[in-house]
Amino acid sequence: MKRFLGSTAAAVLALAGGLALTAPAAAAECPSGEFCVWQDANFGGQRANWSGDDGWWESWIADTDSSWANHGISGPGIKDHVRVYESAWQGGSMTVCLAPGQEVGSNGAANDRGDSHIWATGC
Repeated sequence: MKRFLGSTAAAVLALAGGLALTAPAAAAECPSGEFCVWQDANFGGQRANWSGDDGWWESWIADTDSSWANHGISGPGIKDHVRVYESAWQGGSMTVCLAPGQEVGSNGAANDRGDSHIWATGC
C-alpha cells in the first residue's frame, strides 16, 4: 500500500510540476500608472501610452487602435477607468471603457475607431 501511495504522490507532484512550467498568457507590456493602446490586436505593433487625458491622439495611432490596457493607479476617488472616444476632444460615441487592470486584446466594435480618451471614475 505504501508503494502505491508513494507512486501516486510522485505522479501528482510530476503533474503539478508540469503544470507549473506552463506559462500563463502574457500580460500586456504597459507601464504602471498608464493607459496603453496598440495598433495591432493582442498588444502587437506600435504602442502609445498616457498617464492623463488626451483630447486628440497623434495621427499614427488615431483610428488605428486595436488593443488596449489600463494599468492606471486605483483608489478611493481616483479617476481609474479609461473611456475611449471615436472623435477628438471626447466627441462622438465611446468605443471602449476599461476598468483598472483591464486588458483587451481585441474588440471588433472598437477596432480602429479611437481618437481620444479621458480618465474617469467609472464606465
